[in-house]
Order: sequence, then C-alpha cells, then structure tokens
Amino acid sequence: MSGPCIVGWGHTAFGKLAGTSLEDMIVEVARQAMEDAEVAPSEIDEIVLGNFNAGLDEQDFPSSLVLQAHPDLRFKPATRVENACASGSAAVYQGLKSIRAGDARIVLVVGAEKMTHLPGTTVRDILVRASYRKDEHYTAEGGFAEAWADIQNEYVRLHGPQDDALARIAAKNHYNATFNPWAHIRKDLGFEFCRHVSERNPIVAGPIKRSDSSLVSDGAAAIILASEDVARSKHKAVAFRAAAHVSDFMPTARRDMPAFECTATAWSRAFERAGAIVHDLDFAEVHDCFTIAELLQYEAMGLTPKGKGATAIDEGWVLRDGRLPINVSGGLKAKGHPIGATGVSMHALAAMQLTGTAGSLQVPGAGLGAISNLGGSACVTYVSILERLV
Repeated sequence: MSGPCIVGWGHTAFGKLAGTSLEDMIVEVARQAMEDAEVAPSEIDEIVLGNFNAGLDEQDFPSSLVLQAHPDLRFKPATRVENACASGSAAVYQGLKSIRAGDARIVLVVGAEKMTHLPGTTVRDILVRASYRKDEHYTAEGGFAEAWADIQNEYVRLHGPQDDALARIAAKNHYNATFNPWAHIRKDLGFEFCRHVSERNPIVAGPIKRSDSSLVSDGAAAIILASEDVARSKHKAVAFRAAAHVSDFMPTARRDMPAFECTATAWSRAFERAGAIVHDLDFAEVHDCFTIAELLQYEAMGLTPKGKGATAIDEGWVLRDGRLPINVSGGLKAKGHPIGATGVSMHALAAMQLTGTAGSLQVPGAGLGAISNLGGSACVTYVSILERLV
C-alpha cells in the first residue's frame, strides 16, 4: 500500500443554497479541508478544481477562486478540470498524478457547482450538452433523462420489467439520506411513493419518474491529497489501493448501453490493480444519476450476473445493513448532484467511512470501500478502491 493518500476533507450541505455563491462554497470547503488535514495554506503545492459549469454560473474560469480561501495560497498553481458529471473525480485523479510524478507533495482538490438559481429547463439544456449532440432527440425538455430512458427501455426489453427494483433503489437512497446531515433531501419517501406515478412524482421521460432522477443541487466538497511520507505523519490517512479511469465512444449507437461496458471495464481494472474482488468491499458509493444507473452498477461491479441486478436490491444485499451497503449517503438520488462536487464528495465520504468518522452514516467495521463516478451517458467512469493507511 503506497502512493498518494487522502488526509483531510471538507463538505458543504447540498441543496438549494440561496444567497451562497460558487466562490463562497469553494472558499468554505477549501478552508475546512486544510483545517481538517492540519495543513497550512503555505504547504499546499497545487490546487485542482472540478467544475462543469458550461453556462451554469456566470463566473467561468473559477480555478483562482480557491486562492480566496487564504492569502498564502497566492501564486500556487491552480487548474480547473472538467469531465461532465465526473469532473470531481477527474480533479482528484489530476492531483494523484501530480503527486505520483513528484511535482507535488500536498494537493488541495475542490469540487463545486452552483445550479439551483437557474430555471429547470435551462439546467436540463446545459446538462444535455454532455451528451452526443448529433443525438438530436435528447432535448432540453427531457434532458439526460431521455438518454437514460432509452437505456432503461433496452434493458427491460432484454431482461424484463424492473419497476419494483428501481422503486426499491429510490426508496433505499431516500431512506439512507435521512441519516446524512449534508443531503439535499432528508425525507424517507417510501417504496409506494417511488413505485407509482402521481402528481408529486410525474414521468420525466419515457419510463423514468421524478423519483428515479438525481437532484439538481448546489454544493461543494474538498479533499487534501498527500504523498505517503507526508500522510504517515498525519493523524489519519486513506490510501488509494487502486484507481481506474476508463473512457468510451460518446455516441450511444456505438455502444451496447445495457452492458455498461465502460463502467464494467473500470471496475474490472480497479479490482485487478487492488488485488481484490467485489465481495472484499465493505461499502460503495456509486453514481446513481438515475435509478437504472445504480442497478447497472450492481452488474458492472460483478455483484450480480448480467440481467440480474434486481437481485441485489430485492434481496437486501445493498441496504445499510446488507452484505454490501451501497450509497449509504443517499447517493446522487437524495444526497444531491452538484456536478463538479459529486466525485470529490464521494471520495471524502469514503474516507470518512474508512477512518470511522462518518457519524450517523458509519458502516460498522468499514475497511475497504469503493467509489464509481460516471460522466455523460456513461462514456467515462472513474473507480477508486480505498483503504485506511493511518
């Protein structure tokens, strides 16, 4: 076990943060992470910011906003990284590379997004820009829900109806979020609400209901990455046992979408590098932009065979007290999905689990955890497998 480690973190609440700017959130979590890691701003060698934007906020080119957290960050190299909904993990991985290359010993990674001040149709139109633009039926009206509706319809054609399983996934994640102090929605909606179309739970696109969809949120998270020699001097440190980044063709027509090949490949490479299998994991935080995405993650990580993802939720394997708790945070579904913050939040929450500091979210005895963060129509996936070093 060696290489860069997570030695501190910060996290805002996710939700509709009226009166809070992108800069405010960035500064808040940067300060939290440095304080938590007991790292002075002068010790930071590099700053990486994950932020999608694409018109979500008027303040473009936000990388230098991190310097507002402390005067001693002035003249530190700062870079914004963007990779659609995986922008946060892309920032984390850029920090890993800098440390592995010997260019830095301590890196401050921030992920942030401001979204809720815009009309819903505007947000959908911006987000769908991360899909293949020649797929012209993916419009602002349905946004990415249309793309995932196509994936769900094809999966159902191959493997049969999944309505009960998807409603159970939604209900599970909303229940889990009731324990999460940072979650956008801390309300247990229950299976019946998530299962049926209603005035409060309308169809968004195709078979996808509002309860199947992740939340548009404001929020930010940050972590401090440090080289192993620095990490061993800290009071807590979480090591990357494996890190895998995989990209695939952007047009969905060039891929077998229900096979989730990009994500399955990332999981396979991560497990190989970690010398582990799915049953070694104690928990996982996975990208559930829509409930069908979480079900497909069960299959991609090898928890169930292809076409049998429903088994993991139907038999309770992925519940808080199941054999492999998944999205104990509430996931994107209920914790929220501020695009650039999501991947950083996943890494921060996993580090909390592994250091026994996750509070009401704690999975007892968590020793090995994983995160899986997607971008676009699952044409990019980052999988990290983490364990405690100190």
